[in-house]
Amino acid sequence: MRGMIKAMVMSAGVGSRLDPLTKAVPKPLVPIANKPVMDILFEKLHAIGINDVICNTYYLADQIIDRYKNNNLGINFNYIKEENLSGTAGGVKKCQFFFDKNNPFIVLSADGLTNADILKGLKVHRKSNAIATIGIKKIAMEEVPNFGVVVTDENGFIKEFQEKPSIQEAKSNYINTGIYIFNYEIFNYIPENTFYDFAKNVFPELLKKQAINTFIVDEYWSDIGTLDQYKQSTQDLFNNKCSFDHAKIIKTPTGSYISASPNIDKSVKFIGNSTIGHNTQIGKNTVIENSIIWDNVTIADNVHISNSIVASNCIIKTNLFSQVTGSNELIASKVAQIYT
Repeated sequence: MRGMIKAMVMSAGVGSRLDPLTKAVPKPLVPIANKPVMDILFEKLHAIGINDVICNTYYLADQIIDRYKNNNLGINFNYIKEENLSGTAGGVKKCQFFFDKNNPFIVLSADGLTNADILKGLKVHRKSNAIATIGIKKIAMEEVPNFGVVVTDENGFIKEFQEKPSIQEAKSNYINTGIYIFNYEIFNYIPENTFYDFAKNVFPELLKKQAINTFIVDEYWSDIGTLDQYKQSTQDLFNNKCSFDHAKIIKTPTGSYISASPNIDKSVKFIGNSTIGHNTQIGKNTVIENSIIWDNVTIADNVHISNSIVASNCIIKTNLFSQVTGSNELIASKVAQIYT
């Protein structure tokens, strides 16, 4: 890798689509297999030799700063605090001081979970002389209406974006993964102190110059931006679709689980795939089925939790079926928020 490549992780969002999980925890610290998604991202950057990283923070910023200002992930962590949200491009503009004029840099979303080959993307970017290069991924046509679609020419340069088109209108089934590689020149297209967005403001201008290239992400890519995607990403880990360092998967006759809590009683029954956080106490004869349990949760005896998410510091005394519970809740007989 020529020169020192730096990266930015966009970390300012409120994560409202993950509510109520994000009422007490910023989206970058939402755990996959008991590891914050930002930890996973930093580990992957360090593994390919990218150690200098900056984040723009806003919502629950101090939690992010406190976790990473003295980290053991091999990352030189830098940050800015935004007083007001400034859009995807506006947030990058505020970090302009951090980047080198003679080197491209990487911008990633804090909610991305991927095994994308970023070094391949850098090679493609340098060879193309584009101002911007976007990682794109092929998906099934029936999923196209949920994503921003990218239409390219025969050389991989973007001709058109389609925002969540119908299947009939879609001109492609490649989507924007939010993995960006930019030249320093990108800052010429982002005004200072202005709410500015890549999709709405910057990329339309670059399209006029045919200045946006792409690289194909053949590897795993997902985001944890919604409750359904968060659950699916956890299942993908058990199904060997994605990979990162985590505690070992423990298999039982009826299911599998990853646990940060020792001494789970032998009477606890696991069905499907579940994760159990740190210092979580599970009562006797309890059933945990395809669920995500965070840290410091207390679950009573004889409780059945199925297809649910329980955030940290909760006490669960009743059955939960297809429910999500935010942090610091006592669930005795009332119903937690239901999602489908």
